[in-house]
Amino acid sequence: MKLITAIIKTTKVDSVKDALAKIGVTGITLSEVKGFGRQKGHKEVYRGTEIEVSFLPKSKLEIAVTDEHLDKVIKTIEKSAKTDQIGDGKIFVTDLSKVIRIRTGESGPEAI
Repeated sequence: MKLITAIIKTTKVDSVKDALAKIGVTGITLSEVKGFGRQKGHKEVYRGTEIEVSFLPKSKLEIAVTDEHLDKVIKTIEKSAKTDQIGDGKIFVTDLSKVIRIRTGESGPEAI
């Protein structure tokens, strides 16, 4: 089992969610986060004063998947989140040693 963490542009959340639903993903956790990578933020003018905004708003999706669904979910996120612009985001994959569904007590892949 794996945990996919995808940091994407907030404008792409709906398209990623819809694409994942089409391939059968039933659970996603969404968090609104701020961060920066190579784009290093940007400058804005507020009341005539230039302000450097170094942390940009992003969306973090967390999706638990079985090993056999991993590649398909990653490809779906890549395809639906891509804009070919700097700041499209990143995808991280980590191992899940245990998953437990609280309501039923199920554990392992059945709990996903």
